[in-house]
Amino acid sequence: MSEINHEELNKICDKIFRRGMGILAADESTETAGKRLASIGLENTIENRATFRDILINTLGVEKYMSGIILYPETLFQESSDGRKFSEILNEKNIAIGVKVDLGTYDFPGFPNEKLTQGIDGLRDRLKEYKQEGCEFTKFRCVFTIGESIPTIESIHLNSITLALYARLVQEEGMVPIVEPEVIYDGDHSIEQSREVTQKVVDHLFYEMERLRVDIPHVILKTSMVLAGKSLVNQSEPEDVARETVNMLLEAVPHECKGVVFLSGGQTPEQAFSNFSAIADLEPLPFELAFSFARALQDSVLSTWQGKEENIPASREAFLKILAHACEADQGRYILR
Repeated sequence: MSEINHEELNKICDKIFRRGMGILAADESTETAGKRLASIGLENTIENRATFRDILINTLGVEKYMSGIILYPETLFQESSDGRKFSEILNEKNIAIGVKVDLGTYDFPGFPNEKLTQGIDGLRDRLKEYKQEGCEFTKFRCVFTIGESIPTIESIHLNSITLALYARLVQEEGMVPIVEPEVIYDGDHSIEQSREVTQKVVDHLFYEMERLRVDIPHVILKTSMVLAGKSLVNQSEPEDVARETVNMLLEAVPHECKGVVFLSGGQTPEQAFSNFSAIADLEPLPFELAFSFARALQDSVLSTWQGKEENIPASREAFLKILAHACEADQGRYILR
């Protein structure tokens, strides 16, 4: 068993959880990135993917709002429009570099409508490569759907073991693991059902991480907010989301865990920011809180850009504006515009 450098991991955690800042999740797979580009009429080419990520990373002043960024492995090895590697630019801005290390989901054999995640095989070698490229943290995602008799305990158990093994491997390589057990927002479940399932999933995940000797104080949980299903969205008022989410965290997350970051999960920016602001208003908690949004931060940038070079300055302005709103939410000060 390799030793874990607790001091190194602690420095990374402190870098990520700087007050009033958060993480940009820019780790969309090639397929998902293609869907985003298609929404503005662009082809899914490596050049278009790099150009959009260059818009985000090379925005002047982004370091005032972003403490970290999660990249897709492709981006980690790419260069910006000025010929510098993205990792070099991020280091200059003192933004912690993270990378998505899971390889996507697949159908759980014998368990309809449930998924397992691949990516453990060969992970240690990939981690060494990412570490050499300047990565300080990583992310691995498993997914859970709320429905009739699901998620099953078998799905929760196997996905939790996968996340726990991943987390231990990452820590041994000197990086901080983000574990992401996403409870999907789709469906017609109530906010009470969401709370029950999310708490069960998170609680079991930490149980398995402790069994596999993961260093809990240097783990970051990336979780869904506790929300009613999309068809019942009006039942998820910010105060209700905040109460249910915080109570779930206090019940399921060990208090020595370094911190929790929230995914937006398909919410509109206004929904995500309003709900997160209400959650942040209930701080202090035993652990740090921050955002780790993707679409909620990127959609306005994409729609402003439209694939046109002349729109890049305006798209960067849109990015700074949306980031500022997310950081207001992080401090419990977001006001719905």
